Amino acid sequence: MANEEDDPIIQEIDVFLARSLLEKLYLFQYPIRPASMTYDDVTHLSAKIKPKQQKVELEMAIDTLNPNYCRSKGEQIALNVDGTCTDETSTYSSKLMDKQTFCSSQAASNVSRYAAAVYKKGELHLTPLHGILQLRPSFTYLDKADAKHREREAANEGGDSSQDEAEDDVKQITVRFSRPETEQARQRRVQSYEFLQKRQAEEHWVHLHYYGLKDSRSEHERQYLFSQGHGLAENTELIKSPSEYLMMLMPPSVEEENDKPMAPSNVLSMAQLRTLPLADQIKILMKNVKVMPFANLLSLLGSGTDATAVLRCVQQVALLVQGNWVVKSDVLYPKDTSSPHSGVPAEVLCRGRDFVMWKFTQDRWVVRKEVAAVTKLCPEDVKDFLEHMSVARINKGWEFMLPYDEDFVKKHPDIVQRQQMLWMGIQAKLEKVYNLLKEHLTPKKQEAQSAHPLLVSGEQRVNMAKAKVKQNYGQLEKELQKQKAEMKSNDASARTDVPNVRIKEEPVSGEEPMDTSAHEGLNNGLVNGLHPAQGSLEPVNGHLPGGCIDRVAQELKAFVSSTFKKQFVLTLSELKRLFNLHLASLPPGHTLFSGISDKMLQDMVLDTGCKQILVPFPPQTAASPDELKVYALWEAGDTYDQHRQVLLEIFSKNYRVRRNVIQNQLSQECGEDLNKQEVDRVLKVSFCSLW
Repeated sequence: MANEEDDPIIQEIDVFLARSLLEKLYLFQYPIRPASMTYDDVTHLSAKIKPKQQKVELEMAIDTLNPNYCRSKGEQIALNVDGTCTDETSTYSSKLMDKQTFCSSQAASNVSRYAAAVYKKGELHLTPLHGILQLRPSFTYLDKADAKHREREAANEGGDSSQDEAEDDVKQITVRFSRPETEQARQRRVQSYEFLQKRQAEEHWVHLHYYGLKDSRSEHERQYLFSQGHGLAENTELIKSPSEYLMMLMPPSVEEENDKPMAPSNVLSMAQLRTLPLADQIKILMKNVKVMPFANLLSLLGSGTDATAVLRCVQQVALLVQGNWVVKSDVLYPKDTSSPHSGVPAEVLCRGRDFVMWKFTQDRWVVRKEVAAVTKLCPEDVKDFLEHMSVARINKGWEFMLPYDEDFVKKHPDIVQRQQMLWMGIQAKLEKVYNLLKEHLTPKKQEAQSAHPLLVSGEQRVNMAKAKVKQNYGQLEKELQKQKAEMKSNDASARTDVPNVRIKEEPVSGEEPMDTSAHEGLNNGLVNGLHPAQGSLEPVNGHLPGGCIDRVAQELKAFVSSTFKKQFVLTLSELKRLFNLHLASLPPGHTLFSGISDKMLQDMVLDTGCKQILVPFPPQTAASPDELKVYALWEAGDTYDQHRQVLLEIFSKNYRVRRNVIQNQLSQECGEDLNKQEVDRVLKVSFCSLW
């Protein structure tokens, strides 16, 4: 009420709707005109329009007598456009650029909300606009000047030729007959840019007469902007309730969707994709990506998608090659289509691409010439097949673009067996069509070996090490007994001497020793975790001398504490790497060379105030078991303890979190309004080792 009192109504104006110029009234938006141009000189003005396209061309006169007009420049432009001769086809008959052409473009696609208003004697008369056109200068005369220049050059070249060329050379003419056009081809042709441009060019121009501002005809037409009858029958649209009237003035906007940039027809956003059925999602993804591991396909479909349903759907649109899914040929080349390069029908293209896919089920390498020789297709089509699923290597051929997916093959042997049966059927068809020889059917040994790369997991390496220890255990025991006998026969003063060979007893069962094979280059001569010239504090047969256990624990605790104070979050793999670097920097005979197992290291981490963070990594992750074990220092005594604990709680629930979620959670838990820079600082300080 207070706002209404501060803004009182000063005057009420009657509004009338004029219909005389309905669907005839256009608004022209002119550019800022130069001082040398006038719109009142109608003797040199013409106009024409294409009504269906709402396209207008206006020709405006330029005042050549204006002091701002550059006469020499105008003469040069006219000379470039028309040349020296003057006839009816000349653009500038006065040999001077004395006019300018303007072409229109639509300023808005929907003008139903715009009207022209005239205010007269306390009445407001509105006439809806049929179009809003923006006029811009047209420079077609420059194109004409270029054409004239090319004609002159061609004439000069023709004049230099010999006069003996009286008779034209006989030329061979190739006659081609077009095949009947299919419905799909006709629709593509009708929607093409070239066809639309041709249709627009076919519409004839309608020439208009221009009347100046003070002309009597203009005065007469201007009266149509006023409502001819002020009765109720003329303005029934304006007799509405307040809510209906507001709805007419401000209708629900439908232009927002039209104003958004239109994506290409072959592009679909992930948000739109997930509104489709699962089978359509998989088909679109495979058609665009063409080659994809099953784990990547699951991640693109979003969390919560049933893997069994995905497996059932992906087999309908893809085939298994090297443990990865490759889109089927008939999905890329549907029926009644043809090659854009050679015009070969889709059936022939599918057979050729199936041959390339089948070759990759046999070898990791394919030679392009061999494929072209068998399929008899043009090089461009063969190159398209290979680029779908492989990468070119210099002097080697084409290699399948993804590594062999051994995890999928192990987890789904039934799917693999079913796909092998499908490939056997495809091979039988290819043998009949292409008359394949034995050299095409038998893969080379070298390529066959590379088709399935040897992958050794960490668990397999540990088992291999255990087997090797058991194998050499008897021999090591004999050497140890022999060494003990030699030690007993030595003088008492020599008891403190370091033997040349120290044998560390490996546990056959129980806790496993730390695997340091990946860091052999950092051990500085370590053999089985021991220096060849270490002191008497080292264990013999796995037992430490009295009092040495406490010293080892103290040294190990000091290393773990100092490491976690520098890097608050570490995986077990990274911690083991840092520990090996620490061992390499120690002098021979240090107590830590007694042998530290994984379990001892993990127990010491927990004893120093650290906690294990159970990060829910995805089941299809390629990380090793040591990389999945994450430890973090819970309390470091600095200002970021609370922030770090909140972050660890967040990552214990999800392994991938958006930054804005972290920012909101930190603000709620810590009671601080953190900006983006502060959140980045907290993340960097807390996870510097993983940053």
